[in-house]
Amino acid sequence: MPADDPVRGIAFTVVATMLFAASDTIAKYLSNTLPIVEFIWIRYLLFLVMALVLSARVPRRVLRPRAPALQVARGVCVVASSLLFVFGVHRMTMAQATTISFLSPMLVTILSIPLLGEVVGIRRWAAVGAGLAGMLVVVRPGLADFQPAALFGIASATAWTLALIITRKIAGTDAPQTTMLVSSVFGSLVLSVLLPFQAVWPTAWELALAVTMGVLASIGQWLVILAHRIAPASTLAPLFYTQLIWATLTGLLVFGNLPDAWTVAGAVIIVLSGLYTAHRERVRRAARAPA
Repeated sequence: MPADDPVRGIAFTVVATMLFAASDTIAKYLSNTLPIVEFIWIRYLLFLVMALVLSARVPRRVLRPRAPALQVARGVCVVASSLLFVFGVHRMTMAQATTISFLSPMLVTILSIPLLGEVVGIRRWAAVGAGLAGMLVVVRPGLADFQPAALFGIASATAWTLALIITRKIAGTDAPQTTMLVSSVFGSLVLSVLLPFQAVWPTAWELALAVTMGVLASIGQWLVILAHRIAPASTLAPLFYTQLIWATLTGLLVFGNLPDAWTVAGAVIIVLSGLYTAHRERVRRAARAPA
């Protein structure tokens, strides 16, 4: 297991959020003219190329996954999260879609019970409840301005949560190159099966944007994997909220969208509950650490 290096882990995470926000903005832009499966497929081809390059100098014995089932499961979760997020952001603003994606820390708490065998106390459950309430403020089910596309965002957040949990579980046994390679290969295969049903010929501009999106997302994925190898997930979790800043800025600059009062209120609730969840996780880690 690599030695902890929280400062580098934090830096990797913040840069990754910037890259993800830029990639998501390009995806929203392309979703107006290209089939979503097509440009996500292009993104995954770049992801695969990058994974192959990074794996080229790694011995084959190191690349052999020690937890193949978990690696495949992670690949399923990552590609599902990518597709579902773009289906959602196509109909929502960047700020709305990104805010809903911040359900992940709360979902990590919930899923850590069956998947990691953790015991969740009343204060963490209260934080989870507050975060889910914040999500309802953003989504506003039952009201006239409810957007069904938000359901795609919730499903995407769930898939990404599972990917994060699996990433941490395999970080001590599989090399990051292995994790990236398996995810890119599996995602590319799944999307290649779906592609013939929707493919159209992109313009040079659309292709250039899709390639740029793929490069940014691939680097971001690599940084997330590295960050989780050198820093605890509870330390990194709050940093993912910086993506809301970048997503709001890109949404304003590219699409002229500003988040409405409901989205801002829901975002504040979700962020505060997520930060408290991360704080409680650090407290629990400190209590478990040997004296």
